[in-house]
Amino acid sequence: MSTASLDTASRGPASPGSPSDSVLGRPLTNSVSLADTVSHSLSMAKRGLLKIKRTPEQLIDVTVQPIIFTLMFTYIFGGAISGDIASYLPVIIPGILVQTVITTSVVTGVQLREDMDKGVFDRFRSLPIARIAPLAGALLADTVRYTIATTLTFVMGFIMGWRASGGIGSVVLAGLAVIVCAWAISWIFAFFGVIARTASSVQGISMIILFPLTFLSNAFVPVETMPDWLQGFVHVNPISHLVTAVRELANNGVVGADLVISLIGAAVIVAVFAPLTVRAYMRKA
Repeated sequence: MSTASLDTASRGPASPGSPSDSVLGRPLTNSVSLADTVSHSLSMAKRGLLKIKRTPEQLIDVTVQPIIFTLMFTYIFGGAISGDIASYLPVIIPGILVQTVITTSVVTGVQLREDMDKGVFDRFRSLPIARIAPLAGALLADTVRYTIATTLTFVMGFIMGWRASGGIGSVVLAGLAVIVCAWAISWIFAFFGVIARTASSVQGISMIILFPLTFLSNAFVPVETMPDWLQGFVHVNPISHLVTAVRELANNGVVGADLVISLIGAAVIVAVFAPLTVRAYMRKA
């Protein structure tokens, strides 16, 4: 055996898709067209929806939580904050909606980490698909969860007596705004899911971030009742802007500056964390 053959044997077979692979002297590539990438991502999103269908208990957080939180916050704090339940509903329904949907976005990172730990993504690597497809598909599938949580929160509020003075069109627009912002925030937790070591650490880190943002906002109580030093933070809190935008839309049919700020903020989050997440994911995929 020649020296070159021994050197090749000592290195072992090259991994599929590596620069040393070749067919008839031409290097193999992993290039996938944009149309195929979109198709593969949609297929991965369908896989995510099938997972929900087979294990519907995954939807407990977006089905049970909005109902429990709406009932609990309304009947415990309604009289103390607004004087009666009817007056508190226009305040609490947008707040519960934003809190529930934003909190649900944590699941994206947790499930992503679980799939990576179980070797699911390693199996995807052996398939002739775009490497970004499993990540993009997971993010797309989770928008269904946000839609369910949004719908149930509005329905629960309607059952309890809340009426959207802005009309059905404004309610739909408010719901879409929350879903878009939640999808943007899910990129942050997807990034944590890629770089974290365990799924539990992803959930722990995410809750440390979300709890101050959601509760130190105008979601549940008027900002004027808070200490002056805390009001400054609440006014710049992005959750407060989103809650205000939903209230203005659903209750009054007004498209205000807070909606613009929320959507710009969502775009900035995607612009920053999407490349970071993709880069970190591609290093491990």
